[in-house]
Amino acid sequence: MPEVAAVTKPPYAYRLSAPNSPKSPRVCRDAIAALLQANDLHDLADTAKLLVSEAVTNVNRHTNTQLIHIDTLVRDRIATIAVRDGSPDRHPYPRDAAPDDEGGRGLFLMQELAYAWGVTWEYGLRPTSKHIWFELRDPVTE
Repeated sequence: MPEVAAVTKPPYAYRLSAPNSPKSPRVCRDAIAALLQANDLHDLADTAKLLVSEAVTNVNRHTNTQLIHIDTLVRDRIATIAVRDGSPDRHPYPRDAAPDDEGGRGLFLMQELAYAWGVTWEYGLRPTSKHIWFELRDPVTE
């Protein structure tokens, strides 16, 4: 009997745009969680909610950009999520937050919970935007 090759789905790309407002972290995290659940990546939804919320909160607190764009690529049980803002001058980095600090742990959480993460500046020598991205993998793929 001939061996049947595993059928892989094509990658799916999504874009969400939201205003840079204090309500956007909640809206964005819930939308991305629903997107992952619709793509049968239920095990990634909670981690994605936390990391999207942290990234969007950072944009809201530290930039004056008017719009936040979130690009999500789903492929082979992997989700790559990029939160883009129009403020290339601010360089995000993990900080050592004191136990009583109310913030400063978002990128540390990303470093600990994501399979991979990074910051990319767009449009050459004089970037006009940046995005912080992270990759989550379904435990089945690891």
